[in-house]
Amino acid sequence: MVRGAVVGTLLAVSGVYVANASTVTIDYNGTVRTVGVYGGTVVEALASQNIDLGADDVVQPAPQETLEAGGTVVVRTSRPVTFELDGQVITVRTTAGTVGEFLASLGPRGDGALATASRTARLDRDPVRFSTVKKLNIAVDGSVLEFHTTQSTVRGVFQEAGISLADGDVTSVPLDAAAVDGMVVMVSRDASSSRTVTEVLPFETETVEDPSLPKGYESIRTAGVPGEAEVTYAVKTVGGAVVERTVVERKVTRKPVNEVVAVGTMDVATAPVDPGSARALGQAMAAERGWGADEFACLDQLWQKESGWRWNADNPSSEAYGIAQANPGSKMASVGSDWLTNPATQIEWGLGYISGRYGTPCAAWAHSVDIGWY
Repeated sequence: MVRGAVVGTLLAVSGVYVANASTVTIDYNGTVRTVGVYGGTVVEALASQNIDLGADDVVQPAPQETLEAGGTVVVRTSRPVTFELDGQVITVRTTAGTVGEFLASLGPRGDGALATASRTARLDRDPVRFSTVKKLNIAVDGSVLEFHTTQSTVRGVFQEAGISLADGDVTSVPLDAAAVDGMVVMVSRDASSSRTVTEVLPFETETVEDPSLPKGYESIRTAGVPGEAEVTYAVKTVGGAVVERTVVERKVTRKPVNEVVAVGTMDVATAPVDPGSARALGQAMAAERGWGADEFACLDQLWQKESGWRWNADNPSSEAYGIAQANPGSKMASVGSDWLTNPATQIEWGLGYISGRYGTPCAAWAHSVDIGWY
């Protein structure tokens, strides 16, 4: 119940008791009027004037407080307002009616802030731009500088701080980005230098036909050797990272040597093999190792050159002996004690030697053609 003599008096009208109205002042969004209201609390008094409160509205005294006669009720209804705050266009619900009230609602952040309208201007008229005080750290030229500013963009902060940027300098945040409290901006200065490095020049590979090599086999006649060149670059760096490199001078200090590969073209046709001969025995023993006619043709060429397939071939200039020309001949004792006179023992040792060192008779023959021995 509303306190006060006026409110406490009941009048009888047509047999019905009606409470007298209390006189109060209502400030509704800046419009002030004195009215007579009914009700004991603030919210009841406002309801008697058809004023309903929204969830975001602000009212003083509190809605459930008892309202005394002669009191004042201040109502600020919230509404959506669009404005620019520190470079960002936002829409918020606010009960502030003026620019000054809105800045006050920001608390310490609004202290010292700049606005494009006076503090007494209505907030819901022309769009207003606000720029609050922000702290930014700028890392430049080896130092970290702290700035407190109301500038709305990074570019404005740099201009206010007197930090100049040359062509090629890069900032970690775009200059037209909104300046935000706590932002850190790094400046990477453009730098140019020259560097000289040694580069490898690859060699090319040439092929030549060699009728002394079996078909399908290759032999390196001249080993390829890479060349070298001293190359001087103009190097552009930003923040220590290379962003551009241009050749200023290239000087060849060693020309590459092309590799020459001989490709065999010889048709390794085999002459008829006499039954019971060492050649016939060699052909059979090679077949037991899985080497067919083509491999035997290479073996035939190889041992014809080395010994003519003679089991007693003795090289007068070395200790090489036998069909395979083992050097010294006593190596063949690992296969049999009769190595001195038995073609089978000599052939078995020779085939094992070829398999272990070259893999196949044709590979051994290619080496012999290229180097002169196997």
